[in-house]
Amino acid sequence: MAKSTPKPTPKPTEAELQILQVLWQRGPSTVREVLDELGSRTAYTTVLKLMQIMTEKGLVVRDERERTHIYRPVQPEAHTQKRLAADLMQRAFGGSARKLIAAALSSRRATPAELEEIRRLIDEIKGGQS
Repeated sequence: MAKSTPKPTPKPTEAELQILQVLWQRGPSTVREVLDELGSRTAYTTVLKLMQIMTEKGLVVRDERERTHIYRPVQPEAHTQKRLAADLMQRAFGGSARKLIAAALSSRRATPAELEEIRRLIDEIKGGQS
């Protein structure tokens, strides 16, 4: 019998990404806690429904041991960011890291600290390829 490969986690929508951002910052949270972080611009039932959909999609897991369910992201923030960046680089920049970085740096002025961190990362990558 052939071994099936697990389906990759789907990319989050913009609204799902906002919820994931809250969960990455706060850690495991209830729907009410996520709603409080998002502010009054969203209804409780909307956040609840989105988090239920995210559970079905495999973006978050739900702990149902208590009356109030606790949600946590399946993947760490860095993993999701890498996947989204790779997808964007492929779709919008023809797979070119140079074009992606050039567009990112020309769209908003980077702080000196950000530029130093970018230089450090480049040096690390260069060192690993020697």
